[in-house]
This record gives sequence, structure tokens and C-alpha cells, in this order.
Amino acid sequence: MTIPDLRKTDLFGDFLHLSSEIGNDIQKTQGAGGNTSIKHDGVMWVKASGTWLAKAGEQDIMVPVLVDPLVTALREGDARADKSIDFVVDELNSSGLRPSIETSFHAALQSPVVAHYHCVNAIALAVLDRRDEVLAARMAAVPDLKWASIPYRRPGTPLAREIEKAAAARPDILVLFNHGIIVCGDTVSEVAERIDRVTEALRSEPRATAAPDLDALATAAKGSTFHAAKDLESHAIALPEINQALALGGSLYPDHVIFLGIEIGTLTPGQNATDLEAACAREGRELPKLVIVPGKGILLSNTLTAGGEVMARCLAEVVGRIPDGEKIAYLSDADEYELTHWEAEQYRQALDRQSTRHSA
Repeated sequence: MTIPDLRKTDLFGDFLHLSSEIGNDIQKTQGAGGNTSIKHDGVMWVKASGTWLAKAGEQDIMVPVLVDPLVTALREGDARADKSIDFVVDELNSSGLRPSIETSFHAALQSPVVAHYHCVNAIALAVLDRRDEVLAARMAAVPDLKWASIPYRRPGTPLAREIEKAAAARPDILVLFNHGIIVCGDTVSEVAERIDRVTEALRSEPRATAAPDLDALATAAKGSTFHAAKDLESHAIALPEINQALALGGSLYPDHVIFLGIEIGTLTPGQNATDLEAACAREGRELPKLVIVPGKGILLSNTLTAGGEVMARCLAEVVGRIPDGEKIAYLSDADEYELTHWEAEQYRQALDRQSTRHSA
């Protein structure tokens, strides 16, 4: 049986346009984070793992997957549901890439159009200890939208199984604890409209910060394998003391762990990056990928790719929006281990390393 190629339709063009819009908004998507999908005639087109939504309009990044067999595999505990590669429609998969590591939850959701992204406003509330209460108050601004909260689970089938529990009720919005948001709808235009409305409902202004001290950062980085982040907004991590404390308190969401690691470095007064490198070498510790210079700004490892460096900006956007005085529910040590030892994330990192490296 010949499977219709949705890519030849205006509908698919509209879907790619929405995907690109989400991907080009730094407050919604950072680097290879986030994914979108559209279902038609039993086939779901979903973003490929490790690709950037921002490139949806110019690169071949959507992978076709058979929906029903994948949902059956998820429900039966079939290990193939985690990577979803066995359900790809090979004759239509012109990119040859793997589907997103989150393909299984897209399949579990019954809505024809699904957008998942790492909204910094949503994450800043979804990491709070009393997030259910705070989110309920915010979502009251859109009372016609049915929403659900999803407890943190590792992306892939653990998360998909939690999402499937909510899927039967056909939610419009799902807020994923320590992760992001999902917006569902029957049409591309409906999803776009819901994204606008829920974004406004969850919006918070970032905490005011001073300007970074670029001269001090250049001095601190001199002779080391670090550089000052060129994206000025990223330095907000190190400027107010509360932002520093929130960033140093633990891992807030999966992409933080995957791209920036579980340790953030800090320079003490009078210490520079070469001193930190020497200390790590003596103690047999791995060099951090991000270093806070308190009150001055941040340094980033020269080994970071564009995908890694933009995660510093994401962290700045998130910690700057976490309300003062709130207790935070950080990821656990077990959560971090699960992420760093997961083959699907190692594959996504390998794709990121193949991209052109440049300083953010």
C-alpha cells in the first residue's frame, strides 16, 4: 500500500512554519530542544532527534512514523518504543535520521497536531516545590483550555507512559514538571493560538540584572580553555546573588544536564580560570562547562558547541524568572544518572558535536 506523502500539502507547509516559529523564539526553544508532530492517515511526522526546530523551514528534519504500532509497543512495554526507530516509514524518511527521543509521547497523544517546547516561563514555575498551586492560579486565566500537570520522568518511554495516563481526557495543555510544556490541537492554527494564550498566562518578567563586566571576564579567562559568553543575556546567571544560588542549587531540567553537565564551576575572589583548571587536574575532577564569576558574568568551555552554549542562555532565562523565596524541586542524583547514561541522549549529543562550533 502506498502511503500518502503529507510533505506535498499546504497543511505540512503550515506545520513547518509553526515549528520554525517555535524554534526561533529563545524563550520557547533552545538549540535542539523541543519537538513538534502532525498525524495524518496513520502516519505521524515528528522532528528528528538532535535537529533544531528553528531549521524546520529550510532543512529536512521531520521523520515519518507509524502511529498505531508505536502506541501498541508503548502500552505493551516493548523496548522498541523508546527509540521508535523500528516504526519509521523508511520509504518516506528522506533524511535518514532517527525520530525524536520523545516520539512515543507524541504518538500517545490523540490530537492531530502537538507542539512540545522548553518554555522558560513554564519551566520557572514547573521547578517549584508548590508548582501545582502556582500553575493552577496562572492557568485560571485560560479557563476554556483543559490542562494537566505531568510528574517528572526521564524523556522517552517513562515520560510517555505518564502522558498516556492523561491522554484519554484529550488535554489541550500539559505542563511537564522540570521539563517544559506540550500544546495540543486539531489544527495547526488552533495550536498556534493556544501557544499564544498559554504563553501569556504563564509569562513572568526576568529579574533585573546589572551589565556583565566583560573586561573582568576576559582577564579571568586569559590563558585558559574558557571564554566569556558573547550572548550578553546569558551572564544573568552570575549577576544577582539569587540567580547564582538557584543555578548552583542543582539541575533544573534535562537539557541542563545533557548539555551543561551536573556541575557548575565558581571562581572564588582572586581566582582565575587557569587556577580552576589546575585544581580540577590535581583533584581528578572533570572541568565544568560553565563557570560563574560572581557579580561579573559567566565563562563557557571552548569545547561547547552552539547547542551547548545556547543552554547557558536558557538557564539564565529560567533562573531569572523563578519567584523569590520559593523552594525548588531539583532533579535527583538518580535522575541525573539516568539522563547521562541513556544511549538516546548520547546519540543526540553526538549529532550536536557534528555541528559547527561557535561561541554564543
